[in-house]
Amino acid sequence: MRRSRPIAITGLLVALSVLLTRFASFRLAIGGIEGIRVGIGSLPNMMAGILLGPWYGFLAGAFADILGMILSPMGGYMPHFTLTAALTGAIPGIVFHTLNRGTKPQEPSLFHLGMSVACAVVIVSWGLTPYFLNSLFGHDYRVIMPVRIVEGIITIAVYPVVLKAIYNPVARIALKAQAIQG
Repeated sequence: MRRSRPIAITGLLVALSVLLTRFASFRLAIGGIEGIRVGIGSLPNMMAGILLGPWYGFLAGAFADILGMILSPMGGYMPHFTLTAALTGAIPGIVFHTLNRGTKPQEPSLFHLGMSVACAVVIVSWGLTPYFLNSLFGHDYRVIMPVRIVEGIITIAVYPVVLKAIYNPVARIALKAQAIQG
């Protein structure tokens, strides 16, 4: 019973991620496959990692990718992109919890949230995803990186503000659940 509330919150964030990623985002095809997806679908996964911990962020990203692929397939299943989705949820959680080690911030700083998001963007959006697109489909980095860089800069600027705005209401639900269980 102790983990039921975080699991339920993660499930809601997975559902929200699937909706935002698969049905409320703009897709840019490069060479006949999706080269970049512009939207806020990874935001719920990052929220899971930041609020509940990196493991929940990892699971939220992985399950959102798998469920999204089942509901809205875009070609065959690629476990590489499940890994990138999972890391997009886990990395912000790791960075945020490392920066806030020993404290439970009632009001997270924009700097900590920004660093958490920036690390995920640099490692996943600017690193792993282009690498996989290049190695699997032969996409030239010169074609895919400019759009990814612009999208990443916007993500780094916007996501921390949105995360800060929704952190307290979601954290209250999670903390209330922990108090009831603890």
